[in-house]
Amino acid sequence: MNNTDQPELALVATTISGLEEVLAGELRQLGALDIQVLRRAVSFRGPIGLVYRANLWCRTAFHVLRLITSFPVRAQKELYDRLYEIPWEEWMDPGQTLAVHAVAHDAVFTHTRFAEQLSKDAIADRFRARTGRRPSVDLEAPFLQVHLHLSGEACQVFVDSSGESLHKRGYRKATGPAPLNEVLAAGLIRLSGWDGMTPFFDPMCGSGTLLTEAALIALNMPPGRYRKYFNFSNWPDHREKLWNDVRTSALDSSPSPSLSMQGADISEQMVRITRENLRFAGLEKTVNIARRDFRTSGPPFRSGILITNPPFGQRLPVDDLHQQYRQIGDVLKNLYAGWTAWILASDKQAIKFLGLKPSRKITVFNGPLECKFVNFEVFEGRRNDMLKNKNSSYGIIENE
Repeated sequence: MNNTDQPELALVATTISGLEEVLAGELRQLGALDIQVLRRAVSFRGPIGLVYRANLWCRTAFHVLRLITSFPVRAQKELYDRLYEIPWEEWMDPGQTLAVHAVAHDAVFTHTRFAEQLSKDAIADRFRARTGRRPSVDLEAPFLQVHLHLSGEACQVFVDSSGESLHKRGYRKATGPAPLNEVLAAGLIRLSGWDGMTPFFDPMCGSGTLLTEAALIALNMPPGRYRKYFNFSNWPDHREKLWNDVRTSALDSSPSPSLSMQGADISEQMVRITRENLRFAGLEKTVNIARRDFRTSGPPFRSGILITNPPFGQRLPVDDLHQQYRQIGDVLKNLYAGWTAWILASDKQAIKFLGLKPSRKITVFNGPLECKFVNFEVFEGRRNDMLKNKNSSYGIIENE
């Protein structure tokens, strides 16, 4: 693809705290330049073709934002005046809709809602002064979505290329009571170091988000393939042919390796939901799903990687969280020798009841909850013997 006639843009992709390095790696693979890891975000540079690829391919980004200007703000009126000066008529017509989202850190504005309202007034007043009309606000699906980042006396103004958050892939048609965010699920899989070929098992799969994201990664399928709309299509410099070329190339690039992937859940309803979501995603032949109780059934493969998000007390009714973790630990120790296990836990004390020594702990956030993504190398006998044999071939055990 020839990028010589595409001007370089200043861009920022937002993510979950703890996944910044993962997102930076994704952007690096896409050809991004000047990558800098920020707090819950990554800044980078590239042409508009990179904007298209990032929206289509980034598994751990919420929004891809384009910087249009920055300026100092020492008083509230200064924010209004500087935003009023921006030629917003180049981005939209007064009959179209607008939304403004602000984030403030130690800034002049202590209340982001006030900053958002003042910004919307400045944009609307400019339109009214020039056209006699002002755009209306649409918080759900605006034609133009503006993001402000206020930090100290600095203000950065972005337009959102994504629109609806990229975690809303479009494949999940049904969920359970505590669905795992798609961005977090993809990030956990990346953090685990899974190679896409080792047998993969989620024994408490819920609505199947971890399984779906893992299958997309293994098959090299872009997570944005199910999305029908991105906000960059409203930009004045949008290149429809280039976007079609990028999308066509991405959808044609997916190989079809043979995968060993299994999901299970004790709930028949969750099994049905997972099957429905996988079927809509076109992955029903890639992942096997069964109703099984993790506590009383053995592993589906002789060895592999287990990644799961067990039910937790804050959002799901669990009679005894610590007892639940003790049972999980007992099953791992007794039946999963030779496996690598990763467990997402929101209760730090519960981890201790697994009775296993963690090899690694990573802090991530599941919504507002601070969680630990904990790795266990499950072995029997001496640890050194297990490590020597870890690269042995993987065999399949018939499901019970």
